[in-house]
Amino acid sequence: MLERYDARSELEAVDVLRVAGVLDRGRPWDRATPLHTTGSALIVHPPTRRVLLRWHERQQAWLQVGGHGDPGEDDPLAVALREAEEETGLADLDVWPAGTDPLPVHLVIVPVPAGKGEPAHEHADLRYVLATSTPDAARPESPAAPMRWVTFAEARELTREDNLQETLRRVEELFTLDHG
Repeated sequence: MLERYDARSELEAVDVLRVAGVLDRGRPWDRATPLHTTGSALIVHPPTRRVLLRWHERQQAWLQVGGHGDPGEDDPLAVALREAEEETGLADLDVWPAGTDPLPVHLVIVPVPAGKGEPAHEHADLRYVLATSTPDAARPESPAAPMRWVTFAEARELTREDNLQETLRRVEELFTLDHG
């Protein structure tokens, strides 16, 4: 998958090499390593061109859904799909745009502060785009994790994370390519 991934900047190319190194060493999902892989997704509702953001208590930020692989998981897309369904209750999620190669739309290494008994570490986050046709079915997994359907402009206002701003740009760009 990384061989087919098209890095869009020198920094991203370096991140791809770092992730390839993690994969080469084995155990890319092992949370005990200082850099480990996560799978996440920006969920879209194509007819309304809205995106779903989730409040992440630990980061104190509006972000995409996603997280760590469970024991035995090794496919970042499967992780992103499972996490997205768990965090939103949406059962109809699928890769978007439909019919495209299910590659991440963005690969980014994100620093994670220490907390919950874990030291500071980094996530090699593989970000996908998933679509739903039932946006009103979205339900937060807990009261501490509210969600919002927002336009791309509203999403840019809500998030201060540069890496998520870039993910939003890339997904919005897909809409301009007439993917509905």
